[in-house]
Amino acid sequence: MEAALLGGFMLSACLFAVALFHPAGSAARLRPDPLARRVLMGLAMGTTAVALIYSPWGQRSGAHFNPAVTLTFARLGKVQRWDAAAYVAAQFAGAVAGVAAARLLLSEMLGDAQVHYAVTRPGPAGPAAAFGAETVISAVLMTVVLTASNHPRTARFTGLFAGLLVATFIIVESPVSGMSMNPARTVGSGFWAGDWTALWIYFTAPPLGMLLAAERYLRRHGAGRIFCAKLQHPEGVRCIFCESR
Repeated sequence: MEAALLGGFMLSACLFAVALFHPAGSAARLRPDPLARRVLMGLAMGTTAVALIYSPWGQRSGAHFNPAVTLTFARLGKVQRWDAAAYVAAQFAGAVAGVAAARLLLSEMLGDAQVHYAVTRPGPAGPAAAFGAETVISAVLMTVVLTASNHPRTARFTGLFAGLLVATFIIVESPVSGMSMNPARTVGSGFWAGDWTALWIYFTAPPLGMLLAAERYLRRHGAGRIFCAKLQHPEGVRCIFCESR
């Protein structure tokens, strides 16, 4: 399920990247302003994230589809080591498979220079700025997830908040780092593009940002205020993390 969720996210990212940024597409002619197209891309991917989180499989697996999220919950003691290892492996496999599916559907359009397999790379500000930006947005995401999911009034909205952040970060932050927050997402695109530019950033900054956010949450609220590793915990859906307790 985790592999399929991230695979679906990557397929959506590639499809919308071609639709919005390929020079032969209507979006490039009707919306030449890059900001306008980033807004559309942000809305598309934010909606995709929300749909996946609230899907039956997202509710069952917990909808991490990000190794940095899984490793952070493992650090918090909410995911067993074996489960964390299996989740991370599935997430990387799903990301690569999702871009492979997009490659079959889109052919050479996905490799166009303006699309480039939706690869995440540092922008003109350079690697240092990209590292800092990835760390900050990852910390913000994990802070929101922990705060929302562990409060009875906001728990059911956690997926909506996460999707809104994905959309916002694509619009605002993507020119700095490409907006990854996810090592597997970066590998999924980089594998097929053969582009590993500044890969170290996307393997270090997202986990660092999320772990820092988790440590801050622990210091403020304590381990007793972290109930489970699921973003959504609906009634009647089995949970491998807390056995539905």
